[in-house]
Amino acid sequence: MLPPLDSDLMRGFLAVVDTGSVTRAAAQLGRTQSAISMQIRKLEESLGQSIFVREPRGVSLTERGKQLLPYAQRVVGLLDEAATTLREKPLSGPVRVGIPDEYVQSILPSVLASFSHRHPDTQVTIRCDFSAPQLAALNADKIDLAVIYEGYSAEEAEVLAVDPTVWVTSIAHAQHLRRPLPISIYFSSDWCRDYALHSLDQIGISYHPAFECDTSASMRSAVVNGIAVAPLARSSIPQGCRELTDEDGFFTIDNARVVLRRNPAGSSPAIDAMVTTLRDAFNPLRGDAMHDG
Repeated sequence: MLPPLDSDLMRGFLAVVDTGSVTRAAAQLGRTQSAISMQIRKLEESLGQSIFVREPRGVSLTERGKQLLPYAQRVVGLLDEAATTLREKPLSGPVRVGIPDEYVQSILPSVLASFSHRHPDTQVTIRCDFSAPQLAALNADKIDLAVIYEGYSAEEAEVLAVDPTVWVTSIAHAQHLRRPLPISIYFSSDWCRDYALHSLDQIGISYHPAFECDTSASMRSAVVNGIAVAPLARSSIPQGCRELTDEDGFFTIDNARVVLRRNPAGSSPAIDAMVTTLRDAFNPLRGDAMHDG
């Protein structure tokens, strides 16, 4: 019977994968080179196969090493998550968060699942609304945190991500080829007039409002069902739809920042923990924005 895989050996393995060499892995972990080499040798003996190919300037994974990698990441990740969760002081109390409709299906579920799992004694209330009402609610002490869209300004703010608004069409229905262009717009929206419609005026595309609504979920539905093209956050493009680019004769509508605003009236450990959870949830979008830039 083969011995069980040791988690410490997994950490050494991941450090070598991450750095590309035993020497750099040892420096990263604060261990000696011989200690890391011994860990890798024990792991290979436990598996009965080599996991690295030794090269002049480092190491690369064998096929068995590539197979081991996702398991090692999961094992170490779960151990780190358990350590973080169990060492945290229990949190309790209310946390009121305002968030745009664009992220109710994407960002919000992971935020709530993660937060509720780690802090079961908190009471989270979510307010889904546009940016202006969210700010009004924040100033009226009706919410503690507001995730809003905000243009570039001199006022200091925590930027969670940059999520450009783009024109989106259904791949199957290709409504973007029709003229006048059937578009979806928000009711009485200054943003639609000043940005979305202005972008079409700039490129000389004739259009007509084929669908009017007050939520981005309705916008997405209009696109998916081939009713109209719609202005959507790039991260919220539905399956079966695509962004209209300059190759189609369109361009990005805006590059609004996704900003986190806090209620100045007060804070709590539970609210601070939610801030950290929101940062982590939006981090992939932040990385995409930096890569695009």
